[in-house]
Amino acid sequence: MDPDLSALDAHLESVGADGYLVEADGDDSDQRYLSGFSAPDPFVTLYTGETHLLVSALEYGRAERTARADDVERHSAYDHREKIDEYGRTEGAHRTLAAFLAAHDAASVVTPDDFPLGTADGLRELDVEVRVDREDVLANVRATKTDEEVDHVREAQRANEAAMARAEELLAGADVDDGTLVRDGEPLTSEFVKQEIEIELLRHGCNLDEAIVACGADAADPHDRGSGPLSAGEPIIVDIFPTDRETGYFADTTRTFCVGEPSETVREWYDLTLEAQEAALDAIEAGVSGSDVHDAVCDVYEGAGLPTLRADATAETGFIHTTGHGVGLDIHEYPRLSTQANELEAGHVVTVEPGLYDPAVGGVRIEDLVVVTEDGHENLTDYGKRLRL
Repeated sequence: MDPDLSALDAHLESVGADGYLVEADGDDSDQRYLSGFSAPDPFVTLYTGETHLLVSALEYGRAERTARADDVERHSAYDHREKIDEYGRTEGAHRTLAAFLAAHDAASVVTPDDFPLGTADGLRELDVEVRVDREDVLANVRATKTDEEVDHVREAQRANEAAMARAEELLAGADVDDGTLVRDGEPLTSEFVKQEIEIELLRHGCNLDEAIVACGADAADPHDRGSGPLSAGEPIIVDIFPTDRETGYFADTTRTFCVGEPSETVREWYDLTLEAQEAALDAIEAGVSGSDVHDAVCDVYEGAGLPTLRADATAETGFIHTTGHGVGLDIHEYPRLSTQANELEAGHVVTVEPGLYDPAVGGVRIEDLVVVTEDGHENLTDYGKRLRL
């Protein structure tokens, strides 16, 4: 992937900085995006129009082979051991980094807002100007995906849908004993379904930190992961958000299922949520504000007499979250489909996930993953929507 960093170049010029500096491990999305490299321990990326890496001897050979960088250097190039011996581990490390910056004419740098404070202070003591990127310029750059990045998300999404199919298979194939879902004579639990989801994702080259399989009152809390036996006749929210092990890109999809006959309220909520999602999808195109997409969902729910946070910031039931968020190297990134105004651009990848919640009823959420286009969107989700199993 060859990202377009012209916006970062313009930002550095506008603030009078020599470079953009990241110190983090490869799980950090800014680090992975800027360097094209991943490592379990922190390393340094300096962008000055060219990309320079400073890595440990352990990572040097692999970084030279695989990193998307103009040059890769190791600490020894800056007499790291000698500096440690003379100044101690902390100050010695700061002096090594300062020498690396000086070698690339970077007397002033901009950093992400989560840049290590100790490193920033250490560099300042060595007369390097360090400023925080308060405009989140790199987050905005990362939000607009290249065709290759969209393909990475699409591939993760295919794996995600295989896992969703496994969850649906388990639910649909369960027996019912006194209102509880049963498999092989034992209660079918949220934990078992999540375990099977993770196994399926591993088979497809993806990792999963956690998933949501939440039933009944648990499903009324949008971020309750769910636990214990699953019940018939109640909505079961399945929300899966894996990351591809090779590329680091996420996918995200939610479906709501009910084994047996759902209540009349759950059926109404499901149909209304489908309508709200369609309204949001119809509103999406380049140039539209994410807040307009969120408004389309709120209009549907409020028109049906249901509470939303837009209408009542203290609402505890109804539509109590935003409509969606960006997805890429982070599961939650820019842009947002919320009350916040932010213009959608072609190449943004966002979730569209309206939902309704009440402990007395349960929860219903339906989530698709789409890429914004100039005149609409491409839905990256190819998974059916049905409530009753």
